Amino acid sequence: MDASTIMRAYAALGDLTPMLTDCGLLCSAACCRPDEDGQGGVHLFPGERAALGDCAWGRIVPGGLAPMLVCEGPCERDRRPLGCRIFPLTPVRGRSGKWTVRMDARARAMCPLARSGVGGLDPAFVRAARDALRVVAEDPEGEAFLERWFHLEEEYRRPLW
Repeated sequence: MDASTIMRAYAALGDLTPMLTDCGLLCSAACCRPDEDGQGGVHLFPGERAALGDCAWGRIVPGGLAPMLVCEGPCERDRRPLGCRIFPLTPVRGRSGKWTVRMDARARAMCPLARSGVGGLDPAFVRAARDALRVVAEDPEGEAFLERWFHLEEEYRRPLW
């Protein structure tokens, strides 16, 4: 997927965030820090690694779905990966076959917004996140990535026993 697709997805989101205020104040920006093992991060969309360029505030590590960015300090907000920009949402294929969003199962462990579900988020942000994912899905490589991400997310939703 080329950088122009990523840039169009970023533009679809603009400066919108899950809340009209800084949601990081609720949880001390839990989604912006690695876990206790120094792991945890955000999957990079196809072509995003090149779009990030030199990233002094994070490190890129291998991931099962795609390379991951693990933050190691405050980011340059305008250079955040798409996965950060849409969090705590995740892609899901709707009944119509089009991509939409739902609450990311992994958000339950760190994001106080997850308790209220998608309905508790700024509706403009939810629409923009959905639109950004639909831009990604226009590209065959982006569509395949969304499918893999969706199936990985389904694994997180399965009961442990």
